[in-house]
Amino acid sequence: MKQSGDVVAFNLSTLVQRSVASLYSHLVTRPTGQALRLGIESQLCELGSFCVSVLDFSQVVVLDYSCADEVVAKLIQRYQRDDRPTDAYFIARGLSEEHRDPIEEVLSRHRLALVAEIEGEFGLLGQASGFERSVWSVLQQLSSALPAEIASHTSVSEHHAIDALQTLVARRTILRSVNSPQYYSLTALLALA
Repeated sequence: MKQSGDVVAFNLSTLVQRSVASLYSHLVTRPTGQALRLGIESQLCELGSFCVSVLDFSQVVVLDYSCADEVVAKLIQRYQRDDRPTDAYFIARGLSEEHRDPIEEVLSRHRLALVAEIEGEFGLLGQASGFERSVWSVLQQLSSALPAEIASHTSVSEHHAIDALQTLVARRTILRSVNSPQYYSLTALLALA
C-alpha cells in the first residue's frame, strides 16, 4: 500500500474526563460534544499524517443527539473536506444499540457514513445505497481488492463497482491505495497496526 500512518484510539469517556466537567460516561449536550471534538482534532493535528482513528464508545452509557452531532457528524465532515488538517479516517467501536439511533440519525441527516463495530460486528452506518453497502461488505470480507474482484463478487460491471468504490472512498469508509487501483477496508488497516 505504501502509505505510512498510525492507528489512534480515542476513549471518549477518558477524553471527556480531561476536557469537560460532567458525568464521564454520559455524553450529553452540544458543549460536551464540541469539547470532545476539539480535543480529538487537536491530537490528530499533532500527528500530521495519515491515520485511522478509533472512536471508542465502550464506556459511554448515554449519548444524546446533540453530542452525537458534535462529536461524530462534525468530526467526519471536517475530515472529508479538501482542506482537512490531516488524512484521518474514523471507525467507531464499542457501540451498543443505544448509541446506534443518535449516530444513525445525525449521519443520515448530514448524508455521512461511518464504519462501526456494534456488539462485535462491523457494519456501515449512515448514508449509503444498498449497492454501496453490498460493495462495502464484500471489501470488508476480502480486506483488500481490485475493482474487478468486487465486480465479480457483486455480479455487476467493473464500471459500476468502481463508481460505488469511489463513493465509499469519498465518504472515507474505505481507502484506495495511492500507487495502485487496490482498495482496502478500514478494518484491514486496523489489523496491520
